[in-house]
Amino acid sequence: MTLLSLIFSLLLEQVRPASKPRVFPFDVFLRYADAVARNFNGGQQRHGLLAWIVAVGPWVLLADLGFWFFSELGGLPGSWQRVMLGLAWNVAVLHFTMGLREVSNGFTTVHDALRDGRLDDARGQVQQWSDGPVDEYTPDDLAKATIELGIARSHRQLFGVLAWFAVLPALLGSILPGALGVLLGGPGGAVLYRLATLLDERWGRTEDDAFREFGHSARTIAWWLDWVPVRLTAISFAIVGDFEDAVMCWRSQAQAWVDGQIGIALASGAGALGVRLGETLHRGGTVVMRPELGLGDDVDHEHLNSAVGLVWRALVLWILVVALMTVASWVS
Repeated sequence: MTLLSLIFSLLLEQVRPASKPRVFPFDVFLRYADAVARNFNGGQQRHGLLAWIVAVGPWVLLADLGFWFFSELGGLPGSWQRVMLGLAWNVAVLHFTMGLREVSNGFTTVHDALRDGRLDDARGQVQQWSDGPVDEYTPDDLAKATIELGIARSHRQLFGVLAWFAVLPALLGSILPGALGVLLGGPGGAVLYRLATLLDERWGRTEDDAFREFGHSARTIAWWLDWVPVRLTAISFAIVGDFEDAVMCWRSQAQAWVDGQIGIALASGAGALGVRLGETLHRGGTVVMRPELGLGDDVDHEHLNSAVGLVWRALVLWILVVALMTVASWVS
């Protein structure tokens, strides 16, 4: 069912693409999380941990209980009807937690805009992904920022979700008690990872002093939840790209990035593509210097198609791995 859920959710996204960042249901969750923060934020770390559980826990339980209800207690006489309902539930959860087309369409939009000299359109697309101002970005800055933000989003909105939905449950099932392993994998795992990354951005990475201690748990939990997935993403980039350069950049450059976790995916992706990311950006009337990631060519708009190809090849690799895991499960 895991493999079919993945395939059908990807097909559904091709039929109903989201060209802009998906709002529902994350706007509902973020409003709920803001209400939780207003009621729980006492400026201490233990308040943040309790608030995180209250904010994320019900949605993870809903995802798992929904699958359990439809696949086990649907009240239908035949097993295949329950299987189809469970499959439909998984597809719906993945459809709302993943965002492959948003990333690939973003790459295409910036590429076409830069090729045609429409800098304002390119800046508008990059601004949808960026937290800072982009109005001074040069064409090369826009291409570089698009690859950086696109790789980060492809990890958080695709590969990280898939890791917690399909790959990590097999590992968790072997080292954790059965019920807990099931709870943290499947649709609940996908929701857990996706909401944890949102709370990390909302509570853990804000510059508001009121969240300095309160957001500590959100930062820590997101870091641990992403420890394995980001390395799986980096490995997949290395396998489908320039393996030697990807691994070398991962080992020597990733920790210099402001976010060491996402720096692993960026360094591996840059090495796999044979381009240099990081370095300079034009912002605030000056040139901002950042650590270098990758090696090889300077980035221009033609490399955006290569970045899209890297993401798609990595996705195919993940699907093959899930297929092999499914076959192995059937055999055993």
